[in-house]
Amino acid sequence: MRTLHILLIVFLFGVGTLSALQANGTPAEDISEVMRLHQSGDSVQALRLADKLLATRPRDVQLRFTKGVVLAESQRTTEAIDVFQKLTEDFPELAEPHNNLAALHAARGEYDLARLALEQALRSNPRYATAQENLGDVYAMLASRAYARASALDPTNNQVPRKLDLVRGLFSSKTNAPASKPSP
Repeated sequence: MRTLHILLIVFLFGVGTLSALQANGTPAEDISEVMRLHQSGDSVQALRLADKLLATRPRDVQLRFTKGVVLAESQRTTEAIDVFQKLTEDFPELAEPHNNLAALHAARGEYDLARLALEQALRSNPRYATAQENLGDVYAMLASRAYARASALDPTNNQVPRKLDLVRGLFSSKTNAPASKPSP
């Protein structure tokens, strides 16, 4: 998306940190099957399978994360937010769910919530480059909003439109569009 108000969400399924904290050891085949079903266009069946597996392993981090990704990619944003929010509560030390939560909030224009989630992701993992980049994008979006408000409040201020153009220029082309990306 190339608009000023929405960050492009690019979900990358990664298992690095998540697999290290996995509660009951989800076989990789289970996760792969959920993602295979989703990627083949059968997200409903993918979610049914995820729910069935989660019924026996409710604290399985990797499977819960995967369910959140499937929900988000299926445009079921509110449900995906609920999944990632619960993951951040149950596993606050994991940066990836905070980052995904931030991406969903940013896509809704909820930049303050996105900022808070990204700051928590970076407290969990200060070397998480994707979260740092996403935080920069969120700050740019917040700056854009602030400059737009300032311009409306004082149309005679010649500095504000230039600043607003600079910030908007960050996201003016598809190659420069901000991308909120979860787990590397």
